[in-house]
Amino acid sequence: MLYLSQQIANALPLAALYALLAFGYAIAFAVTKRADLTYGALFAFSGQMYVLFVDVGWNRLWLVLPAALGFGIVAALAYSALAAAVIGRGIMARFAFSAPNTVIVAGLGCLIVLMETARLASDTRSLWLPPFLNQTMALWHVGGIAVTLTAIQLVNVAVMIGLIALGTLVLARTRAGRVWRAVADDARAAEFCGVDANSVFLVAYLAAAMIAAVAGLMATSYYGTMDFGAGLIFSLKVVMIASIGGVSDPLRSALGAALLGLTETVWSSFAPIVWRDLFLFSLLVVIVVMTRREKVVP
Repeated sequence: MLYLSQQIANALPLAALYALLAFGYAIAFAVTKRADLTYGALFAFSGQMYVLFVDVGWNRLWLVLPAALGFGIVAALAYSALAAAVIGRGIMARFAFSAPNTVIVAGLGCLIVLMETARLASDTRSLWLPPFLNQTMALWHVGGIAVTLTAIQLVNVAVMIGLIALGTLVLARTRAGRVWRAVADDARAAEFCGVDANSVFLVAYLAAAMIAAVAGLMATSYYGTMDFGAGLIFSLKVVMIASIGGVSDPLRSALGAALLGLTETVWSSFAPIVWRDLFLFSLLVVIVVMTRREKVVP
């Protein structure tokens, strides 16, 4: 019972990460109905820029650790926002409402460019953050033994849940959220009512990209690094994870993704880890096929 309780606690950071990623992805996908691989690439790119600039601040500028971390966060968010603006306005806005396969091909090209940019900037080195906020904190006790998480894990969970709650509130209670929902339901009808669907897409894409960037920062702070190939893996995972809860509803997508994060942790704890990704991707394919609804994409 103690082991199971600890594994459930360990699942909280991963479940929160998947939930935040799925929430952001659904915001952009609901507008275009097109699968976009650049979302996971921006997640990984943000983490890689974060590690790179922390290394620059620590080893070249001789900053103390809090200042180096802050320097890395600011630089990563700035580069991620710049990349998202260029990709969103210059590439995706041109193809967002065209053939679905066009967006997939363009997204794959952007993913490769971002991955190679990060790799070349770091000279193909695997950079690591120094450990911080790694003090263990007790959540509850089982049989007199504490179930614990580290401070960085708890901070990640709190920030990610807070962002999902804030995003849900904005979508439900503000004019921007109503306009987004109108375009998501029927872009052409919204345009007849005076809404600029292209502008809504750009805002939604940038919002989703910044959510991915923040998730990349939080994940990198927890794991200590971000791999060059993580962009493709997370792109595929996020595209399929969001489908569990329904890609047209960000909150449902987040809840479905959190469920998958719990499943992944439980599998890693009780089953051979070498089969984990095969099992999860197979499970996602089955769920997507079983819950698929035929709908003509304009």
